[in-house]
Amino acid sequence: MPLQLTDFQDFLNLKHIPVRLACRTSSGWPVVLSLWFLHRGGKLYCASRRSARVVSYLESEPHCAFEIAADTPPYCGLRGQARASIVPELGANILEELIQRYLGGSDNPLARNLLKYREEEVAIVITPVNLFQWDFSSRMDEVTEQMLSKIHKVCP
Repeated sequence: MPLQLTDFQDFLNLKHIPVRLACRTSSGWPVVLSLWFLHRGGKLYCASRRSARVVSYLESEPHCAFEIAADTPPYCGLRGQARASIVPELGANILEELIQRYLGGSDNPLARNLLKYREEEVAIVITPVNLFQWDFSSRMDEVTEQMLSKIHKVCP
């Protein structure tokens, strides 16, 4: 039986990391971007402003791919191929739920800024077609806290 997102509910609900979404741009080139997500009923829900390029890309070509994985050991995660749909009427509600999930509420500058534009938000609904998982935990038993402490936050 093929894997379903519902098989990984704990992982999806407990990890507060973004989904990496790959889609095709209007020039034909692929692009990968990170979005906050909610998991419900075997689908991923994200929000973005209606004017965001990712929305037009997915409207033009709904086939996409995604990955949900942390950047620190032990490495594990989910990736898949999917179809995306844009649902304008869910945008504001999904945004509010995402703010609660990732920021713990709306009483902070980032949340207030995002909520100023809530009426411009649309939901991006990602429906997996093929799903793959990996878990390298058993191969990484020797990864110690000392080794993890050497991993520094690095941003370009």
